[in-house]
Amino acid sequence: MADFHHTGVITTFHRFGATDMARMEKELEEFGRSRPIALVLPMIPAEFQSPAIGRIVEHLKTVTYIREIVIPLGRTADAETFEKTKAFFSVLPQRHRVIWATGPGISDLYSLLSGCELSAGDDGKGRSAWISYGYILARGESKVIALHDCDIVNYSPEILGRLCYPVVSPHIDYAFCKGFYARVTDRMHGRVTRLFVTPVLRSLIKIFGSLPLLAYLDSFRYPLAGEFAMIAELARINRIPGDWGLEVETLCEVQRNYSLRRICQAEICETYEHKHQPLSAENPKTGLMKMSIDIAKSLFRNLAVEGAVLSDSVLHTLIINYQRTAKDAIKRYSDDSAINGLIFDSHQEAVMVEAFTRALQIAGREFLDDPLYSPLIPSWSRVTSAIPDFLERLHTVIEHENA
Repeated sequence: MADFHHTGVITTFHRFGATDMARMEKELEEFGRSRPIALVLPMIPAEFQSPAIGRIVEHLKTVTYIREIVIPLGRTADAETFEKTKAFFSVLPQRHRVIWATGPGISDLYSLLSGCELSAGDDGKGRSAWISYGYILARGESKVIALHDCDIVNYSPEILGRLCYPVVSPHIDYAFCKGFYARVTDRMHGRVTRLFVTPVLRSLIKIFGSLPLLAYLDSFRYPLAGEFAMIAELARINRIPGDWGLEVETLCEVQRNYSLRRICQAEICETYEHKHQPLSAENPKTGLMKMSIDIAKSLFRNLAVEGAVLSDSVLHTLIINYQRTAKDAIKRYSDDSAINGLIFDSHQEAVMVEAFTRALQIAGREFLDDPLYSPLIPSWSRVTSAIPDFLERLHTVIEHENA
């Protein structure tokens, strides 16, 4: 059972024991009549090799409060994989569409954007989510958009219900809800959050003080969780990146566009298990090294937007402070594991911190060399300003490919 403390500057919804799903789903169905929900499931071909996606679909077949499901298929999927994906999801009773995010039809639209000096970025989860939001906005039926990954090993309807409830309910009426959960099996997971993001945020607070942005980000229990729900209007005005900074950048955009009183986080399940990325300590272009570099650059970029001055000396101080803060955290996690009888390898945790220290150095150097670089995809408001009929074109392409 979770505690009931509300720490930080946002509201936290706790999970006090097992959820009464019959009650929750009945209420969501009622709320969904006036606030229809669209679910986005970013998908890559490799996920067909995992039993997780089959389990997710079996559960979604029983969910009656979702109006539509959108499945963006990325990672340069070919035509055969696109057809296979459509067939796989055809069992869903909800209205659903698969988006061939790297197909010829959508690629022509990316070229149209480039011709107007707008970029949809590179293939990845960020672009897949963005193109899905565009399709949902083009249809104009759903008022709430939820998103979760397709690799959740222990998926249950509780995850989706608890994620949607704070935004769909007219009684509590939040604009954005971030999911959180424990990443624990026989050992602690969530390495990038535990050993990188939280120590970096705490170090930045030591250097700059409790700036509103830092206090806000530090309020999230699991800022890198891939699950969230939001009102559709946020999908229109938010900018999101195409790189691994997606989760952090989304939180920053939400803070910029909405009052903290309408931002919350919800504990959506007791524990959560999905695939684990390799560290790739010697290759900053892949794995957790690339993830941590992209996240750090996102933090630096948003701090600069808030007026914080990031110089060589500040970054040198940050790196030293981060390494000390992260290594102190290892002792806490070791003790926490001991009392719970978990496996814990202090040496491997230290290796991770050393790798993340190099990632922080790389991110700082790249940011100072090119502070104007941004991986952010234009908001849908800007796209439709530049190309007024773009959403209609997008809708036509997707409907044609799904016919």
